[in-house]
Amino acid sequence: MRLLSYLPTAWPLLSIAVVALSLGGQSPVVLTGVALAGTVMAAVHHAEVIAHRLGEPFGTLILALAVTVLEVGLIVTLMLGAAEGAATLARDTVIAAVMIILNLLVGVCLLIGGIRHHEQSFQQTGVSAALAVLSALTVLSLVLPNYTVSEPGPVYAAPQLIFVAIVSLFLYGTFVMVQTVRHRDYFLRPEGSVEGDTEEGGGHVTRRNALISLALLVVSLASVVLLAKGLSKPLDDAVAAAGLPKALVGVVIAALVLAPEGIAATRAALANRLQTSLNLALGSALATIGLTIPAVAIVSIMIDLPIALGLTGKGTVLLLLTLLVTTQSLATGRTTVLQGAVHLVIFGVYLFTTVVP
Repeated sequence: MRLLSYLPTAWPLLSIAVVALSLGGQSPVVLTGVALAGTVMAAVHHAEVIAHRLGEPFGTLILALAVTVLEVGLIVTLMLGAAEGAATLARDTVIAAVMIILNLLVGVCLLIGGIRHHEQSFQQTGVSAALAVLSALTVLSLVLPNYTVSEPGPVYAAPQLIFVAIVSLFLYGTFVMVQTVRHRDYFLRPEGSVEGDTEEGGGHVTRRNALISLALLVVSLASVVLLAKGLSKPLDDAVAAAGLPKALVGVVIAALVLAPEGIAATRAALANRLQTSLNLALGSALATIGLTIPAVAIVSIMIDLPIALGLTGKGTVLLLLTLLVTTQSLATGRTTVLQGAVHLVIFGVYLFTTVVP
């Protein structure tokens, strides 16, 4: 049992060796997969240590930002190295991340939370603010390009791309300021929470341990991205051999990168801390759009690579349905298993239509 307590520290360090083997093409796929699973669990552990030290919403914000920054790095790296499909890579990855977060992650949290606790509550004011920003970011980034005429196709002209990137950063920065400074209480658990199940930072985690966990969290998340990248080619080959659409690879890679947040949010929902789950989910979705689009815009302009951000008709319908249902299911501050089931059905439709377009 004592050996198990060292695993959260050992996994990030062991993953460095596996990453080196993976990048050199010498790591077996099974070993890479095992290392990825262990590193994801280590990332969740260290994220929870930091969250306990800092309290809400700072702990969940750090995890969302860390994962998103590394996700942006993975997208840009793959985009620069892609010989085919680079123009739509960012769009496919971003929409996959949004659908996974808003439908799969939120759906699982609401379903299992409802099964265990019957009904859960959260601060509806903060959630509504996050959804308002998220709706604006997703439509401006992924829907509006289909209706501009400066460039043919679902592509922004360079001035339009720069403008949308600035708007995305402005909206995300404003949201972070509201979440952490001006209206921090909007993102804390509502009054009447169960005693002994607080989300405010604790005195049981020392500053030294929190800093160690922060360093290991960064190492873990970087390893998750690099290990996922190492698995991308075998996965790509397997998908091609099975005759499945290439977009499925982006869905799987996005799921792997988002796994640390997903596990942390699920555990919070089981512990009747739905506010933490929603802070993680919505904060991650906001960071995915608010940081990814500006980063992709910079790369696109620097290397003169057209970026097709506009979704297809099917993608637009599913995105708008997701935003509508999320707004309605989180409109009362209370949730049951029903809302979770609806979100999971929408994700099932998204996944099925990705496999069978």
